[in-house]
Amino acid sequence: MDGDWDEVARIPFPPPGVRALPTPVTCLAFDTAQELLWTGNEYGRVTSFYGAKLQQYTSFKAHTSQDGGVLQILFNDKGVIALGARSVHMRNRRGVPLWSIRHDDMKELRCMSFTSKGTSEILVAGEQDKMLVVDTVKGEVTKQVSTEHRYKIMRRSSRNICAATPAGAVHIIDSISFQVLKTWNAHTAAINDMDAQHDFIVTCGYSLRQQGNYMPDPFVNVFDLKNMISLSPIPFPAGAAYVRMHPRMSTTSIVMSQIGQMHVVDLMNPNTSNVRQANSLSYFSMVEIAPSGEAVALADGDCFIHLWGSPSKIHFTEFGRPVEFADTPSNISRIEFDAWDTPLSSVGMPYYRELLLSAWPGGMITEVGHPPVKIDPQVLATFQEMEWGYYGKNTRPLRRNQVEDTRSGESPQSTLRLPKFLSEKARELAKSPAGTPAPEEIIPDIPLVVHESKLESHKIEVPELYQHIEIKYSKFGIDDFDFGYFNKSQYSGLQNHIVNAYANPLLQIMHYTPLIRNIALQHAATACVDEMCLLCELGFLFDMLDKAEGEACQASNFTKTLSYHPDSGRLGLREEEPQGAPLTLIVQQLARFLLRQMSQNYSTMVFKNIQSFGADSQSPAAFEELFKTSAVNSISCMNCRNENTKADATMVNELIYPQNVGQAGSSSASSDRAANTKKKPGQRNPRVKGTTFSQVLKMSIERETTNKGWCNTCHRYQILATRKSIHEIPSVLMLTAAINTAEHRHLWATPGWLPEEIGIIVNNGNLFCYEGQDLKLHLQRGIHNITVYSLTGLTVNIDGGKQQQSHLVAMANVAHSAPTPPNKSQWYLFNDFHVKPIPTKEALTFNTSWKTPSVIIYQVKAANNQLDSSWKQNLDARLLYLDLLPARGDKTYQTLNRESEPAGPDTVVAIDTEFVKIAQPEVEMHSDGNSKIIRPTVHALARTSIIRGSGMDEGLPFIDDYIFINEKVVDYLTSYSGITPEDLDKTIAAERGHNLVPLKIAYKKIWILLNLGCKFLGHGLKQDFRVINIHVPKTQVIDTSDLFFIKERLRKLSLQFLAYTILKEDIQLVTHDSIEDARTALRLYRKYQEYVEAGILETMLQEIYAKGLASHFKPPVKTTAAGIPIRTDTPPVTADGGTGAARTGTGGAAGGGGSSGSTGTGTGTAPSTPSRKSGSSALALTPVSTPLRESDNSG
Repeated sequence: MDGDWDEVARIPFPPPGVRALPTPVTCLAFDTAQELLWTGNEYGRVTSFYGAKLQQYTSFKAHTSQDGGVLQILFNDKGVIALGARSVHMRNRRGVPLWSIRHDDMKELRCMSFTSKGTSEILVAGEQDKMLVVDTVKGEVTKQVSTEHRYKIMRRSSRNICAATPAGAVHIIDSISFQVLKTWNAHTAAINDMDAQHDFIVTCGYSLRQQGNYMPDPFVNVFDLKNMISLSPIPFPAGAAYVRMHPRMSTTSIVMSQIGQMHVVDLMNPNTSNVRQANSLSYFSMVEIAPSGEAVALADGDCFIHLWGSPSKIHFTEFGRPVEFADTPSNISRIEFDAWDTPLSSVGMPYYRELLLSAWPGGMITEVGHPPVKIDPQVLATFQEMEWGYYGKNTRPLRRNQVEDTRSGESPQSTLRLPKFLSEKARELAKSPAGTPAPEEIIPDIPLVVHESKLESHKIEVPELYQHIEIKYSKFGIDDFDFGYFNKSQYSGLQNHIVNAYANPLLQIMHYTPLIRNIALQHAATACVDEMCLLCELGFLFDMLDKAEGEACQASNFTKTLSYHPDSGRLGLREEEPQGAPLTLIVQQLARFLLRQMSQNYSTMVFKNIQSFGADSQSPAAFEELFKTSAVNSISCMNCRNENTKADATMVNELIYPQNVGQAGSSSASSDRAANTKKKPGQRNPRVKGTTFSQVLKMSIERETTNKGWCNTCHRYQILATRKSIHEIPSVLMLTAAINTAEHRHLWATPGWLPEEIGIIVNNGNLFCYEGQDLKLHLQRGIHNITVYSLTGLTVNIDGGKQQQSHLVAMANVAHSAPTPPNKSQWYLFNDFHVKPIPTKEALTFNTSWKTPSVIIYQVKAANNQLDSSWKQNLDARLLYLDLLPARGDKTYQTLNRESEPAGPDTVVAIDTEFVKIAQPEVEMHSDGNSKIIRPTVHALARTSIIRGSGMDEGLPFIDDYIFINEKVVDYLTSYSGITPEDLDKTIAAERGHNLVPLKIAYKKIWILLNLGCKFLGHGLKQDFRVINIHVPKTQVIDTSDLFFIKERLRKLSLQFLAYTILKEDIQLVTHDSIEDARTALRLYRKYQEYVEAGILETMLQEIYAKGLASHFKPPVKTTAAGIPIRTDTPPVTADGGTGAARTGTGGAAGGGGSSGSTGTGTGTAPSTPSRKSGSSALALTPVSTPLRESDNSG
């Protein structure tokens, strides 16, 4: 301590609140890395001060006020660790939280210290029987150490941890094993302060004097850690209250009394000391020395902090890091309000850190009606004045005391705030500084970790989360709608603008049931080409949802196949033919229809394999066995007791409920006895108290009922009792809720009524069902063979009432279909394309007024997370190498050769498609002249052309399919697509040599190429893929509209302009030809590769855009001498693989636009074919025009 040491700063300790009284300092600590002094108060707040002037730097609440004050502060490179009585908290030095730990064994913490692992681990202890080891990197308790000692102070020495007990002893604790190595009784009554540095421990404390009073010891005890012996105490007549070792001088200590007397003493020569006096009107409560040894901080009883040091040398750390400060705000120029042309948008809006009082929650807003209508002055003039007021003739069409309801028609169907169109956002982004979005356009990400809060399902009105969302359309169509605004997750939603979109929730929960997903994908990978195969369409959809990774998809192929199925109309499943049934009943009927139909699809395919190859690895009944509950149905006459039995198989179980159902949870008997008591035949369902889900499920599967029917023995109608004896339960248990009464709704609204897991035991024809604690008990006993089911998902009916449209949503536990099992459930809400994580309680909580379940799916728990991807290796690709027109010499394509041209991940193919319009847009006209698109234009795929992207035959087509369309075509778009009615007519198409096929065959060829890993090259492929209804990952797409694009120009270049500018060629002179467009895109890609290799891409792009500006991005029109535009048709492929002379008639197609395609829309027959077999066997396909067989062409 130099001679010029003195008090350099004194500041009042900040109070805990604006109007609160000052509080004393409970903790002082100098930062080891920055020029900061840290303090704590008795309310759990940590405050730091910067530099010699003690300027306030950061302040944050480390612990709650109930936990008491901040007891100790430690530091590491990442931040500050604060200790409270019941918690440990860590933040960085700027105040950002890193972690906070509350533990059941944290009861009376008092101290902490770093361990042998340095600053990455701390040991916390106190007046309790356990010490805890905390990992400061992960922020978690890693170990608990039992101890019989209590500790109040801890200090870390060079090798060990020194801990002081309340009784006055000092324990030397091993920093690895945390065992007590040495005990030193330092003071007879208590230790007030202790410090350890290098090889010494110094303590000061109290002794018990006469009459039971505690008096400060007039000395400081010293202990040698190196030799483990006590040294001579250092006398301090004023009464030692606080002691610190000097951080830089190993044998120097600072001793201080409560009245402010400080001695700087050498432990090896205690007779020499340097004395200083700190002044205060009260007493001093603590002292701390900086790591540099050049500053000392004191705290007194008047709530002041004193800083001592040499004014010229004071600093806290030797080699500290600079302190981070907030950025200085830029000076804002003054706005001239006097000028009339000053835009109001130049006035900045303030930013608020807290919610404003004016931001009322939606649940607190109440309709109060309009203000009273003002009375016409002319009417008022006719009123007569009386003592009590005025009266006159009623001129309004309302009776006295009646008011007009002016609000009922103004409430919107949805209160959801819809996002701006993507085109609007792009324009605003280009205008904003440095391309940053405006503050109001920044949308916070949805947290993937959901927090338990007030459940939305408990609200009286339908909350925004569950409301139906309508897609808005701009002039750019559906692609301009921002679906990403409603989904920040990796799980894809389904668009709801297509027909039969009510099926979306059912398709989602089936997708997140691994056993259903596996069998659908395995079937889609076979050679099935049945146009009406719903199982194939389900597999295509599941594959698209997996590949989309959060992007919105549409199930248009599946829903259109459903519409054209002959049984769907009879069952009322077509949305375009409404029959007035509620959606919840329609989706339950759809579930039964799908399982029955897909079981037929699967068995038909397996039977064809057996007929063609004599064997198949799968059983024809494998799909049915996945869902089938096998039973024997017993029917007995109540009069003659005659009993008949017959086999019974149910794929979807409809729930039935007890009569006079009681309130769930009020039963006095255990659910084990209530749910599984076998009733006598013919007995009616008694009143059941405390009805549980397991009871209802048992009743629903066994279905014990009584009905009036014909008895062959009595020869008359009698009361017949029926009951099922269950023999086998399925792997996937699909249930329909069948909620018909208010009692059923109240039962489902019982908190926790639907369990996430159920257990089923089948024994001698009897079924026993368990849940909750009963299930855990049976699993622990392990006596019976119990099958445990996990809830994978459910569809939920949202009844919007008069103001909102009723619709269906899906709740799916995606944890069961994750590749690796997570530790807990992960429930997501799928409200069409609105996808959001929700708590488990939210997913399983229902509402009597607007939220009720419809279809529930349970899956065997052992099958969770068992995703089978073997279908990719077993993908039957024979369809890709088949030629439907082997005898035609004028065909425009040459099929791939399986041996010399196998498709794979290294294959690049160029693709282009043509569309036709099958539905005009539905437009709503308003009285003000504005219009609103209700449903956009619907397109259908009419032609698909795919050419080779490499090899000797680069540019030669191997697919040129025309697609037969079942729907009525309202516009062939011939000027844009080149498609004429004759091209899609079965008879004329065959004469022209068109390969006219059902959409299923054309789609599956593209799907096979996709899953073989081929890369698709083309121009503006997003629209093509949308109408095809397929999702291609970005890694498999090469789009020339993106390659030749400068983002800042906000304009993509057309294929026609690029061909003219780069290739010096004229294309699309009259119409589009898909082969020509695909070949042009391929040549542009080769040019792009040349520019990249030469390093001139940026230069060429700037030159191309400059030419485009000069020509308005349009090539000049070329005509013949007669003024007719030049046009040639798609040339046929000759025998040598080249192209022949141009043929007459209308040519091909390309790049149209659209929004939805369809699968299975042809009327010709295309029976399913064998799968998963290799060899030279021909596929038994029946195309629309000609028989299908493998191509014998080479190359």
